[in-house]
Amino acid sequence: MNSEASPTPVSAGPVNIEPALKALAAALHGEGPAVELSLGPDGGLIVGHIETPGCDDAVAVVRTSGSTGTPKATLLTVESLAASSMATALRLKGEGQWLLALPVQFVAGIQVLVRSLFAGTRPWVMDMSGGFTPEAFTAAALELTDNIRFTSLVPTQLQRLLDDPSPDTLAVLRRFNAILLGGAPAPPALLAAARDAGVRVVTTYGSAETSGGCIYDGYPLEGVSVRVDTDGRILLGGDTVAAGYIEAPDEETGTFFEEDGVRWYRTSDLGSIDDDGRLTVLGRADDVIITGGVKVSAGHVQEQLEKSDAVAAAFVAGVPSAEWGQAVAAYVALAPAGTDGTEGTAGQEAGDPAVVLQRQWQRQLGLLAPKTVLAAPALRMLPNGKPDRLAMTAELSALHRGK
Repeated sequence: MNSEASPTPVSAGPVNIEPALKALAAALHGEGPAVELSLGPDGGLIVGHIETPGCDDAVAVVRTSGSTGTPKATLLTVESLAASSMATALRLKGEGQWLLALPVQFVAGIQVLVRSLFAGTRPWVMDMSGGFTPEAFTAAALELTDNIRFTSLVPTQLQRLLDDPSPDTLAVLRRFNAILLGGAPAPPALLAAARDAGVRVVTTYGSAETSGGCIYDGYPLEGVSVRVDTDGRILLGGDTVAAGYIEAPDEETGTFFEEDGVRWYRTSDLGSIDDDGRLTVLGRADDVIITGGVKVSAGHVQEQLEKSDAVAAAFVAGVPSAEWGQAVAAYVALAPAGTDGTEGTAGQEAGDPAVVLQRQWQRQLGLLAPKTVLAAPALRMLPNGKPDRLAMTAELSALHRGK
């Protein structure tokens, strides 16, 4: 498929979604070309019109996050978006008004607009010109008029909202019928805090290639199939699966395939399915670190590091090592003051928090302990709220080389 973008700039400031809604509505009705949304240098929304020869029912082109490489242009059709929207409404027990609190150019943001169009409701856009803040989120949530309300967030955003001391923030969170939480694994402590606060959270798993989240709280949506391949990779099938990538046909990528009349997407994640049909995502297939001949799961190590009260979040990767082939390295976001590795729950050891934590993990985890630790106030994140794996891995590699 060839593509040709015809960008229409929209004024900067709080994002004006009117042109995007109009273009998406036309594409959904077969009256216009596929739409690609992006942000200009001034933060204004650009509505691109994409010609997709050979795919007459194309509605939207969505770039993957690019967290592990070059973003791919994923083609979503009327069928895939309609299937996703209807299945979401069935699982959430209704259609309602959506609050857009994520970048509109990514699949979770576009889905807020598409679901609103299918439901015939008016989405409200949070003003993110000053970044994501509890104050801006609360102000936008108070503008919602429908009795049934939804929004999509990433774990970092939800954590920030739950940490906000204002009673207004918690009050508006409780008014949502459901908050879809995706983009990255949600720490168990965060989910427990939300539950204890009376906030209704639904964890989602999916990607641009599946028209967004298609697994809710571990179970597939209506019309979605899930299985684990012989190599442990998660396969997702059904009508929500995208038409493919614009840049390459399916047979070149091996990512999409047809089987018994069902279209499947081969993910880069490992998983398991229990006897009740619940999917557990175990980590990325490329997260296995071979260090000194021993295979180590980066996801498992991350889980162990995040058990420390001194750590708010962690990212684990393998970095080149002359001695070990690969070495386990960790980029950690420190918890608030008092649990930063120099006092309180992390012990009474003084000094560089990264050094203190590394010593503790060597005692507790042995071979699994990271040999390089970089401590920071927060993880590096992409605009869509996913961890910037490439940037953090590059920093960790440079730090390890410098030792």
